[in-house]
Amino acid sequence: MTTPTLHDPTLKSILREHGREPAALLQILRAVQEAYQHLPSETIATIALELDVPIARVRGVAGFYAFLSERPWGRYRVLFSDNVTDRMQGSQDLLAYMCERLWLERGHVSEDGLISIDTTSCTGLCDQGPGMLVNGRAIGNLSRERIDQLCELILAQIPESEWPIQLFAIVDNIHRRDLILGQALQPGEAIRAALDFGDSPQRETAANARSWREAVPGNATGPQAVLDEIKRANLRGRGGAGFTTGVKWQACRDAAGQQRYVVCNADEGEPGTFKDRVLLNSFADLVFDGMTVCAYAIGAGEGFLYLRGEYRFLLEKLEAVLDARRRSGLLGKAILGVPGFDFDIRIHLGAGAYVCGEESALIESLEGKRGVPRNRPPYPVTNGYLQRPTTVNNVETFCAAALIARHGADGYRAVGTAKSAGSKLLSVAGDCARPGIYEYPFGVTVRQVLEDCGAVDPQAVQISGPSGVCIGVDEFDRRIAFEDLPTAGAFTVFDQSRDMFEVARNYAHFFAHESCGFCTPCRVGTAMLRNIMDKIHAGHGTPYDLREIERLDKVLGMSAHCGLGHTACNPTLDTLKRFRPAYERRLKSLDFEPAFDLDGALAVARQMTGRDDEGAHLRTETPT
Repeated sequence: MTTPTLHDPTLKSILREHGREPAALLQILRAVQEAYQHLPSETIATIALELDVPIARVRGVAGFYAFLSERPWGRYRVLFSDNVTDRMQGSQDLLAYMCERLWLERGHVSEDGLISIDTTSCTGLCDQGPGMLVNGRAIGNLSRERIDQLCELILAQIPESEWPIQLFAIVDNIHRRDLILGQALQPGEAIRAALDFGDSPQRETAANARSWREAVPGNATGPQAVLDEIKRANLRGRGGAGFTTGVKWQACRDAAGQQRYVVCNADEGEPGTFKDRVLLNSFADLVFDGMTVCAYAIGAGEGFLYLRGEYRFLLEKLEAVLDARRRSGLLGKAILGVPGFDFDIRIHLGAGAYVCGEESALIESLEGKRGVPRNRPPYPVTNGYLQRPTTVNNVETFCAAALIARHGADGYRAVGTAKSAGSKLLSVAGDCARPGIYEYPFGVTVRQVLEDCGAVDPQAVQISGPSGVCIGVDEFDRRIAFEDLPTAGAFTVFDQSRDMFEVARNYAHFFAHESCGFCTPCRVGTAMLRNIMDKIHAGHGTPYDLREIERLDKVLGMSAHCGLGHTACNPTLDTLKRFRPAYERRLKSLDFEPAFDLDGALAVARQMTGRDDEGAHLRTETPT
């Protein structure tokens, strides 16, 4: 393929579509990557010129995101998901099998430039893995038969658009419904309810209502009434941290400035999480209703859905939903005929960066930059997108907000616990008979979830992904709630056959791979943790290495720039605490042993010089 220049019609169309705006840099690079399979140097220079930004910025962005590359990766770029659940389902053997079928080495491009095969982080298909991406398109339920089929299609150079549609079938796998998944709201219903606050009779109390859905909105009016209702419902963010949503919205509304933004964080990159995929696939109108209710409450005129790059297959469907809402008067100028209620939503596609799940890093990415977390304060509610007041919530939070706007706070608070109102969606995967999405009122026990999903003889559950907590059998009566086990949604089950050391080692590799590299403690610390785990895996570990992990955790906790570094040691420390024998049986001796034998590496030099006396050897000392 020839290198695109400014006169190339495809490149001209991409630049024109995005208005040659520097904030659209990532979207422009993504579009060029899709069109040409890589980012040619000449094209990067052209983009820098057209956007009037330094070429170093363009190269910096191109080098930051995993799905962008200045190096050609072939007409077919195959990326196997490397989450621990994919490995449990046999992804490594399937990757080796595909490489063997195509006579190709992992991480390299075939000699004819047709294909490359490598791994990527979790693709959000844990309930139907092993999974992969082919040129960004998700394929699940991999098997040798399916790999054979893919190899034949690739060798025949058949475009993905002509591949059998069943290859790309991704199902929801919903096994339990409650407040969100059990609702039947029509598009715009929550917005109408928010606008009508004050026109309905006095709200029924939770005690008088037969169900939460019968609770009637109160008689306050205007955007402040919506904010008050969200605060009264005690809705807390569903991303794991649990910050009170109403307080965040109020702070954004009260911030100085005329232009405000609503951002939906759909970059669920935490390994083991896939609930947002289901909500966006089957409940997109509810998500957009929640965003629009938020816009009404805080006075925002523009919104963004930040869609993780692994969910590229949902883009066209979501764009169609947005178009339908515009035609129905649910987006755009004077929503539902209300003068001045102007709000629209754009979709911003990520490009493979776990750290962009952190809200300030996400905002940097929205602005067309590297996704490096910002120093805080100031916070996004006052200095967010383009340094303007911005509310950032995740997909599930906006769904819950829409339901509160429609049905009121009292009934919502009647579900869950005193400190954790409402329901929680769990992405259940791993060693269980029925992986998928389960929605429970807050307060459900881990044991109940295990029984419902058909987990047989479990030994551990990883709650909220690697940045969360790993619990053992004696803790299965603990509850999913902010006051006990808060979670962003991941619920990964490991039975007695699993080696918990290898689980933690996989997570250590994940954190080292996903560190943005901005701060030295995280960049170096996560690599050191990975190397220690590899050293123990190779049979060279000692108690000294276990103590070193604890030291690393303290350093990262005190000095890392963002939450990625702060939580990187969590899986290792949790499994070390609860499954210590899995580590100790790998320890070679009680003495320190370096991971690299420097004296042994000098053997060739000694042979060449003919020296083998004491002075030609390095003396080693055991650290204390």
